[in-house]
Amino acid sequence: MASETAAQQPKIEEIPQEQPQTETPADAQQEAVPQVPPMEVPQVPQSRTEKKARKAMTKQGLNPVEGIVRVTLLRPKGIVYAIARPDVYKSATSNTYVVFGDARVEDMGAQAQMAAAARMRAQQAQAQQVTEDSAASASADKAEAAVAEEEEDEEVDETGVEAKDIDLVMQQAMCSRSKAVNALKANDNDIVNAIMELTM
Repeated sequence: MASETAAQQPKIEEIPQEQPQTETPADAQQEAVPQVPPMEVPQVPQSRTEKKARKAMTKQGLNPVEGIVRVTLLRPKGIVYAIARPDVYKSATSNTYVVFGDARVEDMGAQAQMAAAARMRAQQAQAQQVTEDSAASASADKAEAAVAEEEEDEEVDETGVEAKDIDLVMQQAMCSRSKAVNALKANDNDIVNAIMELTM
């Protein structure tokens, strides 16, 4: 019985007592400076099933791959799945990857439409500026034409030309009196040819 009681008794281990450490002034200064932990990307909390899946991946011989910022998966019809800040595991024996993360659909067609709309807005703004510039230059041209007409409106010798013919040419061709007189003289007082010359 003595041997049975000795085998049933648990072993008692002695734990050495830690001796109190005496602080030196240098240690006190180091403790006074707060330690700043390195900046890390905040991790999204993992669900229970996700933790189990990750643990199963490591048991299958998949090793984590560091330094991957984004994973994109191209599907037919231009659909792209993008995973930002993924956790990637790679098989040691083959070229197989397992990716964990929040997958978002990026529709390339919608992005192309947005780019086309932006180009159209830029073209419309450019066309509007061109029309404003052309309107400004047209008004400047009209001002120059008005000055030229004023210079032409000087008294012109109307001898040999009837006043009613001058008025008719001015009315039909919408021109100044001096232009009408010059056109009539150039066409031998032919009203039709004078009007045609001024309007074409």
